[in-house]
Amino acid sequence: MEIISSLGLILITCIIIWRACDGFEMASNYLGRHMKEGIKGATINAIGSSLPELFTTLFFLFVLKDKDGFSGGIGTTAGSAVFNGMVIPAVVILVVIGKNISSKIELSQKVILRDGIALILSELALIFVITGTSLNWHHGLILMVLYFIYVGYMLSSQGAGDVENDFEDEADGGNRAIALFKGDLSTVVLGDSKINKAKAIGLLFLSVLFIGLACFWLVEACEAFGNAIGMPIYFVSVVLASAATSVPDTIISYKDAMKGNYDDAVANALGSNIFDVCFALGLPLFLFTLIYGPIEMSSETIENVGQLRVLLLILTFIVFLIFVFAKKGVKRLHARLLLIMYLLFVIYSIGKGISNDIPVISEISDFLSAISHWFASLI
Repeated sequence: MEIISSLGLILITCIIIWRACDGFEMASNYLGRHMKEGIKGATINAIGSSLPELFTTLFFLFVLKDKDGFSGGIGTTAGSAVFNGMVIPAVVILVVIGKNISSKIELSQKVILRDGIALILSELALIFVITGTSLNWHHGLILMVLYFIYVGYMLSSQGAGDVENDFEDEADGGNRAIALFKGDLSTVVLGDSKINKAKAIGLLFLSVLFIGLACFWLVEACEAFGNAIGMPIYFVSVVLASAATSVPDTIISYKDAMKGNYDDAVANALGSNIFDVCFALGLPLFLFTLIYGPIEMSSETIENVGQLRVLLLILTFIVFLIFVFAKKGVKRLHARLLLIMYLLFVIYSIGKGISNDIPVISEISDFLSAISHWFASLI
């Protein structure tokens, strides 16, 4: 019964996060309407759609208050990064082709190279920063600084000139009480009026509040589910929490693709991953260790986290190569390949969570550990 109730709560949190991020998207679209295509997707959209990962990691640390909390947080951010890099582009490709909008999706090589290389460098930084048996505030600070450098570069690369994007989002209007029950936060804030700067900021804060509450319940549900099936929270977060928090990224990228903004659709997924790896993990780590002191990790946690970081880097590099060499456009074949890769990742994660004695799982784990130890030897 506890398994069913915890899965039901995870589903409810998914819906709340999705609806709240709709409001956040409307507000961020209005506030970022002067940003160029590809820039907005990698910054404002990416931050907005990645707030669930940030809040979930915060609650994993501050609720569990131990190494399991950290492993749950890194499991969520890394699992979400894998989801964003594979499932979101695949969904965008299949929907666009399936609806006969286009026979393929042509992406700007500049966007792919810019965000892809930035993501790979971020993941390499994560491998070198999160090392040893003890984690402190300066580890989180380094990750946050890397994200600020990325955002600074993105904003400076936009160049001079005023860019006005079409803004079509409008609230549905209607009764505010009913809208609140339905999770339609835009109608709660705007009613029948049009959005402006003040209302956009108000909608932004209300959306953040709802996202935060949903993520708190998500952490509670994942912990309950893990206890019910006897699986460590780390593996539950890699699969369930990461997928739940990636719902907004998927929806925002889908909407961008439907408008023909393919660069923004992919830039949002890649930019979200950079936010997840650097800021959604760095800020909670910085705050927690500043308040409670260093996090001491067990040898098992170190091994699991090390393997996941290496696996994330390998998968990201493969996805990067797929996009780089698809110069004539990404097609159904690429989408299917990405989905197969994600399915294998989920099977591996679940299998490792169940038992370390499964031969194939054990061999893959040993391979990832060997690479992780090699990186550690370079420090």
